[in-house]
Amino acid sequence: MMNKQITIAVTGLNAIDSPGPGIPVIRGLKEAKAFDARIIGLSYETLEPGLYMHDLVDKSYQIPYPSTGTAVLLDRIKYIHSREQIDVIIPNFDAELMPFMKLRNELNTLGIRTFLPTEEQYTEREKYNLPEFGKKYGFHVPDSEAVHDIGKLQKVLRDYDFPVVIKGKFYDAGIAHNKEQAVSLYHKISAKWGLPVIVQEFIKGTEFNVTGLGDGKGNTISAVPMRKQYITDKGKAWGGISISDKNMLDLTDKFLSQTKWKGGFELELMKDKDDKFHILEINPRIPAWVYLAVGVGQNIPEALVKLALGLDIKPFADYAVGKMFIRYSWDMIVDLEEFQQISTYGEL
Repeated sequence: MMNKQITIAVTGLNAIDSPGPGIPVIRGLKEAKAFDARIIGLSYETLEPGLYMHDLVDKSYQIPYPSTGTAVLLDRIKYIHSREQIDVIIPNFDAELMPFMKLRNELNTLGIRTFLPTEEQYTEREKYNLPEFGKKYGFHVPDSEAVHDIGKLQKVLRDYDFPVVIKGKFYDAGIAHNKEQAVSLYHKISAKWGLPVIVQEFIKGTEFNVTGLGDGKGNTISAVPMRKQYITDKGKAWGGISISDKNMLDLTDKFLSQTKWKGGFELELMKDKDDKFHILEINPRIPAWVYLAVGVGQNIPEALVKLALGLDIKPFADYAVGKMFIRYSWDMIVDLEEFQQISTYGEL
């Protein structure tokens, strides 16, 4: 299928102040050298900006929320596939990965390929499992504990020094400097993302990130480290710079070789005053800043599609250091008819 048109369905089109990875993933796919990408956008909301970016997205469909169950999702995918003949699906949200992983065999039967971690890999790196993950594979990770009610939260907080980090099981995090702030964050985050909420030890230091791609056999296909230059009030990187750090790359190689991780990922790291790296989170999918990796010479979205299709691929050998990404926003002018069409018919 080299140099032929490939139809790729992509989720995560919410290019807002807390952006999904979909649009940068699509930009990487559009720049692929191995194939010509025809993009099918999959959205949950009618106001996801990617729906209306017709220079990047060729056709769009709404799909049901993950909470509706795999049967409903599969029915919708079957309908879209009957119209578009999808070759590969790239889901880009943590909350939707498990349904797509559970549907792996059914999608393969339809001729739709994915390249996702296994259910075991996904589960063992969950935020509430991170301490056990660190012990199993020999990584430094902060102490943390999952809480399901206020009583447990009050009890857990007695074992931690403030400040502490309060995290949602999928997204959102905040730093609490006292018990009242911790309780407030617990209510805010649990109301949005459900339970459990994670209480995590606060590690003081400098934050770094690595995005990359594992082939599922323990090999590193891609790894690009980044230092955040600008962070929004939601904790999202709005600017960052590619860096060279052998320790970060060695840590990434160890993560991939030990876990045999399959698919894209992001390691959120904190470097403390002793130059020791702590893994704060392992995100099981491509991050929203992945276009920096594309820009420095490692097109992760293209490589992921090649792996999904069983095509030969060589690990990336290097990348450009000292390249920055700077995120910005702009206003699109959209015809009301387009909004009405996606709202009424679920496709555009």
